[in-house]
Amino acid sequence: MAQLSDEAHNRIQILCKMGDSLAKQGQYPAALQQYWAAWDLLPEPQTDWEAATWVLAAIGDANFLGGDYVAGRDNLSMAMHCPNAIGNPFLHLRLGQCQFELGNLERAADELARAYMGGRSDIFEGADKYFAFLKTRLQPPPGGW
Repeated sequence: MAQLSDEAHNRIQILCKMGDSLAKQGQYPAALQQYWAAWDLLPEPQTDWEAATWVLAAIGDANFLGGDYVAGRDNLSMAMHCPNAIGNPFLHLRLGQCQFELGNLERAADELARAYMGGRSDIFEGADKYFAFLKTRLQPPPGGW
């Protein structure tokens, strides 16, 4: 796999850290500006780069936390085409949460089940309503939840 230049990688990290700081303050539109600026630094096709996975994860997270579930679904779905995204419990959790909020319950159940398989019940900390929903769709695992 090709590697980003050190300069591009460092700049992307700086922009994402700025975005993370803004997101922690609840300033999601400003955070998204930083994340998209980082995305724009990735060479075409952007989805081929490992950094694309975590940039889109940050974008999708900010979308979800900011209540833009359509954008969250779309950006997290795009993230699934990036390296090491499939099987990432956090990405599946956020995508499942967006799907749930949009009323796409079959897709939500699928993504939340993937999150559970990768992160067990710990991944649902602070996301009780999504875990409760998932429990209505799956049989309890051996030993219980």
